[in-house]
Amino acid sequence: MATKRRGALPSVVIAGRPNVGKSTLFNRITRSRKAIVTMTPGTTRDLVAEDAEWCGVSFRLVDSGGIFGASDDPLELKVLERGQLGIDSADVIVFVVDAREGLVPPDQAVADLVRKVGVPVVLAVNKLDVRRARNRGLEFFQLGFDLITEVSAEHGTGTGDLLDVVVRLLQNKRPSGRSLSSSGVKTAEELKETAVAIVGRPNVGKSSLVNRLLREDRVMVSDRPGTTRDAVDELLVWRGRHFRIVDTAGIRRPGRVAKGGKIESVSVVVSKRAIERADVAVLLVDAQEGITDQDAAIVGSADKAGCGVIIAVNKWDLMKGIGEEGVREFDELAKRKMKFMEYAPFLHISALTGERVPRLLEAIDKVSEARQHRIPTGELNRFFQKVTAAHPPVSPNRREVRILYSVQSAVAPPTFVCFTNVATSFHFSYVRFLTNRLRDAFGYEGSPIRLHVRRRQK
Repeated sequence: MATKRRGALPSVVIAGRPNVGKSTLFNRITRSRKAIVTMTPGTTRDLVAEDAEWCGVSFRLVDSGGIFGASDDPLELKVLERGQLGIDSADVIVFVVDAREGLVPPDQAVADLVRKVGVPVVLAVNKLDVRRARNRGLEFFQLGFDLITEVSAEHGTGTGDLLDVVVRLLQNKRPSGRSLSSSGVKTAEELKETAVAIVGRPNVGKSSLVNRLLREDRVMVSDRPGTTRDAVDELLVWRGRHFRIVDTAGIRRPGRVAKGGKIESVSVVVSKRAIERADVAVLLVDAQEGITDQDAAIVGSADKAGCGVIIAVNKWDLMKGIGEEGVREFDELAKRKMKFMEYAPFLHISALTGERVPRLLEAIDKVSEARQHRIPTGELNRFFQKVTAAHPPVSPNRREVRILYSVQSAVAPPTFVCFTNVATSFHFSYVRFLTNRLRDAFGYEGSPIRLHVRRRQK
């Protein structure tokens, strides 16, 4: 049996054979598009989870891959293994079946599996919005479950009734005197999480790194490129800090993604959304392949999104024979290709052996704090007065430009507004100069900086 983390929200796991509508139901309940939905059986491979709430009761909803059904996925056995892991950790299981196809042998196999877990099971008969499916829905009473609800995950019909049953079961399972509301489970400090997206090209070891960070096999790992499809997230508590680690699908060049079909196209979109929502993005690079143009494009997306950035060169255990000179040449070449990201920490790690992985956690914590740092207005203005006195800005028409005063308008990312005596903009090289001086004076390691120029209103 899988163990449950102490203090975690109760787990509600959606199970069933492939293509019965599990991911559609998951997205409907969580009001998200986190789970990838296609007509291809076996689209979902890993355990996709999201916090959900109904009638004041909070729980963790988990979408599992289809099991015991027809699937062309070469990783079908691994999907089954992940599905069983999720089912074993459930407080309540929502067993989804397809009314349009009626009762089929794989449904019976899933029923036997979930019945052995020993937790409440709710049978959700899906796709009853089709008239011809209504009579076939009666077939599922043969499975012998007492709690049966009729739903249409696509249109939302019956999902409220399903959640009423789930919440009632969770309330019956709770220990005496303990609330299942989010306020009763997590403190305000615990709710403050840092979202960390592990990003990179396919097969660079992102899932292996996530498992190493969590010290558990939480996500599926395979030598086959493109194993991860959904953005799978798990909570990591490290030195009192709460990191939401997000394992993303590998991002290839747009031309190759188009050839990969709809599933890969959607996976890449989900990965890019994870970058946009992240506080810190860890770009994972294959040490044997070095920095590629696609790596630069991915990390450029993170910089544009405003999240903190760390560049981690993985599989460094395979580079032991290159010597100190080889290491120096590798780093110089990598930093030349990433010159626009010179503010990002650069680490050599091995997800396989765990080498320098603790340093990665330290870097994530440091970058996350830097991204939130705010400079007092007085100190900021003294800084700009000193810097611009030595290196004054100029306008395109060569008029003298004076920074009259400056403010920090936002954090995450740190954003500064300089009010000047004339309407102008700074040359990109001068903006780079100012941001570099800000880093030298106040840190901001790993965090992009936004600098805007405004004319002071009379």
